[in-house]
Order: sequence, then C-alpha cells, then structure tokens
Amino acid sequence: MTTLPGRPNTALLVIDVQNGVVEGAHDRDGVIANINVLVDKARAEGVPVVWVQHSDDQIKRDSESWQYVPELVRDAAEPLVHKLYGDSFEDTELEAVLAERGVGRLVVTGAQTDACIRSTLHGGFVRGYDVTLVADAHTTEDLTAYGAPSPDLVIAHTNLYWQEQSAPGRVGGTTETTAVTF
Repeated sequence: MTTLPGRPNTALLVIDVQNGVVEGAHDRDGVIANINVLVDKARAEGVPVVWVQHSDDQIKRDSESWQYVPELVRDAAEPLVHKLYGDSFEDTELEAVLAERGVGRLVVTGAQTDACIRSTLHGGFVRGYDVTLVADAHTTEDLTAYGAPSPDLVIAHTNLYWQEQSAPGRVGGTTETTAVTF
C-alpha cells in the first residue's frame, strides 16, 4: 500500500549488525540467527537484501568494531549503504538503491533498537514506505546506567508502538521471523 508509485517490491534491511554495535547486545546470538534466516529466505525468493553500515567517532570506518559480525555474510552483489546518522536514509544513497529496485516496502532488522532502528523506521515511513519491523530480529545494548529501561523492555516497547503504525497510504507493523513474508 506504499505511497511510492510503481514500487511494488520489498527489500530486507540489515542495519548496523557490526562488531562494535552488537557486542554485549541483548540476545545478540538469537537476533543474528533470526537475521540469517531472513537473509537466506530473501535470497531464495529473489528479494533484495540491503546492508547498512554505520560509522562515527566511536565506530571508525575500516576498524574491527566497524566490520559486520562474522556470522552474517553479505553477498558481494548486495548493496551496502554507509551512513553517519541514525536514520539510514539521511545523507545516504539508500533511497536511490531502493528506487532502482522498485522497492516500496521495507522489512527492518538490526541494531540498535532505540537509535538507528527507530530512526530508520520513521525515516522510511515518512518517505512513503510501508515498514515492517521484525520483532525478534533487532536488539540494543543495556543503557540502564543512563536511566533507560532494560534492553528487553526497550525492544518490547518498540515492537508495541510500531505494530499499529498507519498513515494515509502506508502502514507499519511488526511480525516474527517465522511469519515474515516478502
């Protein structure tokens, strides 16, 4: 139902599942396993898999912490979008990559739930995309020392509020890995 005309396709976004981002993240291994299931399914169905990779002062480009986790392997033919901001669309070529592939619906996975995932969910939604968050394929670190809720509650809250998102001509929503349809 996207508001983007002529864009009937879906893409899987794998956002910032990098060594320095998910080190110590909540249910790291389970989330990565679920993302791998989705990557395999997308590839088998001919659905574009788009990888997003963040860099900043803490995660220096080309450093070990900047690298994608070894459990996830990008195919060289799959697009890789480099970003400097939370929203994967902000000052990147993501929109062009998606337009070239006729994508109007996003299936979102990755890290961190309370930063780049939320920013990208909203960024895609306001740009006219239908945006589905995979409820068991995103994670975040523990920021309770700074007054944040525990990671499991951050994830649960994000899943809760995203499950009923709607706006004229587009929808959001959540689903589990096993129920994802492309």
